Amino acid sequence: MNTKLTLTIEKDIIERAKNYAKEKNRSLSDIIENYLKIITKEESNSKKQKLNLAVESLKGSFKMPKNMDYKKELGNRLEKKYL
Repeated sequence: MNTKLTLTIEKDIIERAKNYAKEKNRSLSDIIENYLKIITKEESNSKKQKLNLAVESLKGSFKMPKNMDYKKELGNRLEKKYL
């Protein structure tokens, strides 16, 4: 059952959203409804994938430093490997 909802949103955001919806051949209502479905999805409804036993046994065995930049570290390692 559909119900009407009134929102107060800045005019320029509404215009950009309408243009986005038009480019995607979707209605703005459909986009907003799907977004709300995603962010309100209950965790109990989503089935979590169980970890492999080997991975599960390693869980928590490595502590990353709080100041570690994962993306930078990954980039450095890939650069070293392939360059």
